[in-house]
Amino acid sequence: MRLAVAGGTGVVGRTIVAAAERRGHEVVVLSRAKGVDLTSSSGLEQHLAGVDAVIDVTSVLTMSGPKSVAFFERVTGNLLSAGRAAGVRHHVALSIIGAPEIDSGYYGGKRAQELVVLADPTGTVVRAAQFHEFGLQTLERTRLGPIAMVPRIRSQPVSTSEVAQLLLDVAEGEPRGEGPSIAGPEVMTVAEMARLVLAVRRERVRVIEFPMPGAFGRGLRGDLLLARADSHIGGVTHDQWLAEEQA
Repeated sequence: MRLAVAGGTGVVGRTIVAAAERRGHEVVVLSRAKGVDLTSSSGLEQHLAGVDAVIDVTSVLTMSGPKSVAFFERVTGNLLSAGRAAGVRHHVALSIIGAPEIDSGYYGGKRAQELVVLADPTGTVVRAAQFHEFGLQTLERTRLGPIAMVPRIRSQPVSTSEVAQLLLDVAEGEPRGEGPSIAGPEVMTVAEMARLVLAVRRERVRVIEFPMPGAFGRGLRGDLLLARADSHIGGVTHDQWLAEEQA
């Protein structure tokens, strides 16, 4: 099948592209580098010509609720509109476990994205826990010299390769609205993930964990980001991911 990946140059996007090509799919990467602007839809319709399914793993670097909502509503609307014009039969969007309940900050944008996708007959939403990379990404954003201030977040980190395989399985099928979710095999805090990264790298940085205020903070440090009863549970532990990264 001919498959388009929006956000195909990102961490999970690159993994999906490689996995899709191994399955024998023809892959179209939707990115500025390929002449596509997802926020304006420039070049989008022509790149979707002949595409059977779209997998959307786009993201935006912000914790602002309004900015996140504006980005995901615009990009998702553009993808769906251009997809209808091109005859795309299936649109699969990657969201986050807990986004519908937390509905604040970045998660508010993901919830808004879900609502747009679920209202479309071609749409399927797949929710994942944070990736194993999330601890490192948080550390890089919060580190200031020998100290890193990390918000208290309970997570169940999952391998991007396992998420990619699930997204491809779903994209190869029919639209289903509420799709499956996936999480990793272990529950841990993001601070623990960050400390493990530092230990492997032998870097001396003090990680200070703090609770974010309000309902948003309570959601992050509660159970909302963890696997549901019917979630797929991946097999790659955080230690295994760290070992692979070091190798």
